[in-house]
Order: sequence, then C-alpha cells, then structure tokens
Amino acid sequence: MIYLELFLVYLQIGAFSFGGGYAAMPLIQSLCVDGKQWLTTGEFADLTTIAEMTPGPIAVNSATFIGQKMAGLPGAIVCTIACILPSLLIVLLLAYLYGRFSELAVVKSVLGQLRPAVVAMIASAGMTILILALTQGSTDSWIPVHPVELILFVVCLFLLRKKKCGPIQIVFLSAVFGTAAYLLI
Repeated sequence: MIYLELFLVYLQIGAFSFGGGYAAMPLIQSLCVDGKQWLTTGEFADLTTIAEMTPGPIAVNSATFIGQKMAGLPGAIVCTIACILPSLLIVLLLAYLYGRFSELAVVKSVLGQLRPAVVAMIASAGMTILILALTQGSTDSWIPVHPVELILFVVCLFLLRKKKCGPIQIVFLSAVFGTAAYLLI
C-alpha cells in the first residue's frame, strides 16, 4: 500500500511541478510535509540542502530520498519513476507539438504567459528555504534569526551577485566557513 501511496504522491509532484525542481519544492512540502507528514519541517530543510548538493534534478533527488526513507530501495525506485514519468510523457508530446506548431503566434503567446507564474513559484520556494535556513527549521515566528546563517547568506549573495563567483565555489566556501563558525562558537 505504501508503494502505491508513494507512487501517486510523486506522480502528482511530477505532473504539476512546472518550472523545475525549485518550483516543485512548495508542492513537495505541501504533500510530503504538511499532508502526509513523511518529513518534519527540519527534515524538509535538510532534504532541500541534500537535494541541491547532489547531482541531478532536485525533485528527483527528493523523490529518491523520501522513497528510501519510507520504503527502502524499492520505495526510492517507485518514487523516482513516478516523479519522472509525467515529465517524460509531457516532454515527448510537447517536442512533437512544438516541432509542428512552433511558429504560431498563439504558441509564442502561451509560452510568454507561463513565465511569470514559474518565477513566482521559484520565488516562493526560495523564500521558504531562506526562512527555514535562517531560523533553523523553526516555524515559530518568535524564533530569532540565527546570526551565522544570516551572515553566510549576505556574504554568499554578495559573492554571487557582485563578484560573480560560481555556485560550486559558494557552496564549498559556505560549508567551510559555516562549519568553522560553529566549531568556534
């Protein structure tokens, strides 16, 4: 029964998470944390970090992680297949349709109208991750922001935007400095 439940949840996530992995994170949180309670809010923050750091799409990495947690290796396989199946079918269909109708004005208009919705979904996921990181996974609005995380966020944002450092360098440097800061505190 758990395999069917995992399959249906990740089939839904795969089918309705337009815009990539970051856009899928609010849906994953809604279904797996709030709905099914397979993860706590803190575990979701950890999942987001792990899924970001490991190679591959974030939604697929989260599917593998949650499937493994809930039902071992077979659960990981079921969730991963369920997560990529809708995308595979949709991309095959869209590739065919785009090849045939790409020059139509209505197709160009529809694609242009989808962009703001995808940006809003990514911004929502980013804000959720930022709040979870700065408050150590607490949803209590009275918990203060942790200064180490806030400083790391500001420095990383500065390095990304102003100094044009690569994301891999930023992840590595934040891990080193974050670990050092917590060892010294």
